[in-house]
Amino acid sequence: MQITTLGIDLAKHVFQLHGVGPDGQLGLRQKLRRAQMIRFFAKLPPCLIGMEACATAHYWARELKAFGHEVRLMPAHYVKAYVKRGKNDAADAAAICEAVTRPTMRFVAIKSQEQQAVLVMHRTRDLLVRQRTQAANSLRGLLAEFGIAEAQGICHLRRLRAHLETDTVPEPGRKILVLLAEQIDELEKRITQIDAEILAWHRASKMSQRLAKIPGVGPLIASAIVATVADPSVFRSGREFSAWLGLVPRQNSTGGRQRLGRITHQGDGYVRSLLIIGAQSALQGSKEIKANGWVQALLSRYARLKVAVALANKMARIAWALMTKGDVYHPAAAAAA
Repeated sequence: MQITTLGIDLAKHVFQLHGVGPDGQLGLRQKLRRAQMIRFFAKLPPCLIGMEACATAHYWARELKAFGHEVRLMPAHYVKAYVKRGKNDAADAAAICEAVTRPTMRFVAIKSQEQQAVLVMHRTRDLLVRQRTQAANSLRGLLAEFGIAEAQGICHLRRLRAHLETDTVPEPGRKILVLLAEQIDELEKRITQIDAEILAWHRASKMSQRLAKIPGVGPLIASAIVATVADPSVFRSGREFSAWLGLVPRQNSTGGRQRLGRITHQGDGYVRSLLIIGAQSALQGSKEIKANGWVQALLSRYARLKVAVALANKMARIAWALMTKGDVYHPAAAAAA
């Protein structure tokens, strides 16, 4: 039977396939080892292939597109509704095969190798920052057992290290704490090295440079957005892009009555957190933001963090507009909007 639509349940070693023909009848149900994937799809006539946007999905999408197949990636929680009963690889593959044909299904743009390489820098930097925070908190907690208490924050590590040069902590505990402090220094050097690599890529990307002109958006945030959003035209509007980032209120509306709650926290949490941090920085140091009447009106009514989230939402919409239209940031136009 000719296979027109195929669903693949991705895994590390064993992949489950579910294919149907033009009439929707089952034509293929098969398991493949990782080494068999390339040979199988090289011989398969071009068809529509659906996969969940999970680990290794973008790699397989690029590989299968090279054989002439039409590959579509879908969010995993959108596919879950099409699972008939039970949870196994065959049921998941069948649900993927059905979901990819739905006219209202939303798809994920396939990332290029360059975009994923940039995301490698961001993911590694995020890991090292968390390890540095963990080590610093551990050092602060251990020194507190000897009556040494300092304020939280990386900027106060010098004060903690100063206590290690005295006899406040007896041996051999002091030697071990010195090793922990040296580990923090090593993590700091690696983070600085990654920051330099991200800055070099940012300077070579015109799109990233355009986004960095937005108040609160620096090279780190701009490069993360460019690398994460493979195709901005997938989103119909700036609000849809900010909703994808989880920066819009959660709705619980019924009967014509609108109820809005906290932000949804759905979508890419890394970019969302960067935008909120950038918005908080802009509220403190950007003259343009401080002079904005919309921001001042919000600050007079709401808490500062809530205003930062609203500003992050606006920054995301501006970023989508710049990426979609290929325009540059105009402060006067943004203030008027």
